[in-house]
Amino acid sequence: MSEEKKPGHLGHRQRLRQRFLEAGPGALADYEMLELLLFHAIPRRDTKPLAKDLIEAFGSYRAVLRAGIDALTAIKGVSENTAVMLRAVADAAERLAREEVLNRPALSSWDALLDYLRVSMAHHDTERFRILFLDIKNVLIADEVQQRGTVNHTPVYPREVIKRALELGASAIILVHNHPSGDATPSKADISMTNAIQDAGDQLGIKLHDHVIVAKGGTSSFRDMGLI
Repeated sequence: MSEEKKPGHLGHRQRLRQRFLEAGPGALADYEMLELLLFHAIPRRDTKPLAKDLIEAFGSYRAVLRAGIDALTAIKGVSENTAVMLRAVADAAERLAREEVLNRPALSSWDALLDYLRVSMAHHDTERFRILFLDIKNVLIADEVQQRGTVNHTPVYPREVIKRALELGASAIILVHNHPSGDATPSKADISMTNAIQDAGDQLGIKLHDHVIVAKGGTSSFRDMGLI
């Protein structure tokens, strides 16, 4: 880098940091937030072009952070070290969201729970089925991914769901799975599976509070839709 370019390059970084400090993250465009992160992984290069390339390749700031290591390093200019840093930021966001709901009454902190589910599930490219286990006061005591499937199917066995609830001493459960298609509308198979789990739980005193489907386009609640 020439001496003529270096001062301007450093000045841009300082101005961006100052805007972040004074006005907060809401004042920055998505690519600028990504620039801030890339500053730390790539200290001696203009990161604006790379930030814009990443947003264009993956579609959004969130999608960049949720992308896999191989997908990230396939972008010119992204080293493994940079990819790991971006994935670590995504993991930190998920852990922070999880802390907002763990060991708290799930039903009275529903918005925080949905935020956590969106952060942790919306951008997976295959279906994942997880269960939130609640105690008698509806406090979240465990959150477990039970199954991983294909792009449009995850095998779920009602007996195993209720068995795990009994092992944990849970009094209620919330079912969650994602739709990689981006459409959170329940399928006939989703509804049938949910009814089977609800029936199995009723027989053993395990209440099904809800089944939430998470997708890039939003979330849907079986309870809100009158399906349970």
